[in-house]
Amino acid sequence: MASGSRLVIIAALVGNTLISITKFVAASITGSSAMMSEGIHSLVDTGNQGLLLYGLKRAARPADEDFPFGYGKEIYFWSFIVAILIFALGGGISIYEGIQHIQHPEPISNPMVNYVVLGLALVFEGAAWFFAFREFSRVKGRWGYLEAIQRAKDPSIFVVLFEDSAAMLGLIVAFVGVLLSQATGILIFDGIASVIIGLILVGTSIWLAYETKGLLIGESANQSVIRGIREALQGKSNIQHINEILTMHMGPDFILANVSVDFKDTISAQEIEIDVAEIDYRIKQKFPQIKRVFIEAEKRSYKYPPG
Repeated sequence: MASGSRLVIIAALVGNTLISITKFVAASITGSSAMMSEGIHSLVDTGNQGLLLYGLKRAARPADEDFPFGYGKEIYFWSFIVAILIFALGGGISIYEGIQHIQHPEPISNPMVNYVVLGLALVFEGAAWFFAFREFSRVKGRWGYLEAIQRAKDPSIFVVLFEDSAAMLGLIVAFVGVLLSQATGILIFDGIASVIIGLILVGTSIWLAYETKGLLIGESANQSVIRGIREALQGKSNIQHINEILTMHMGPDFILANVSVDFKDTISAQEIEIDVAEIDYRIKQKFPQIKRVFIEAEKRSYKYPPG
């Protein structure tokens, strides 16, 4: 999954770099506020993809004494930073630029340049969006798209998909704003389009931050994984009761599992050791993404003394 994420991000990075350059050139020629907002949007997206690649590289580092469970959560941190940057830089600057042009409207010169650039950007952005959508569809499995976003443990793919979707919508808004300004002579339509683009980016960033927050704090594995762990334990004759199963994603492909079980009182310590080793093996064989398993032998109804 990590390699698929990296390919999606690289494709979006290359596309947004080229698109941002052409948008800024077009904005400087025509003076369009919406085109300037689109240039800022693509520039922010380019920087964001750079941060996601950096996050993937940092997350791949092996565990050490300071971080015994590895650095997998770095991709969650950088995905959250990307959401904040979309809000602050992309959304904030676009809204500010739009308000300035509403208050002080300026005519758009050479609007055909805008149309050509927006058309090309729509093609390039559409290709990047299709690449991200195809990868997301591959990894989502049998879940619906909204359910897959909520359950996804690798945010880098849906971050790029969200960015590209917002970019496609922003391009359409920019095209309509330039067209209305040219057709009606009402220059504020260009500034209004810029504000709408900013609001699209703000909405996208809020959704991304919400979806990434749980992973950053410490989200559990999906219920199908937890059920699979329980099924692996239920076949053991020496286990009287499964007290608790706790899981946490330490990265997209690293799950930490903590299992509390009540073993029969009649078995020996050696038998418990053998069972623990077998349970550990069973769980990791069934779910390769579970890298560490901790098994606690606890009485089901035992109450610790106060203090």
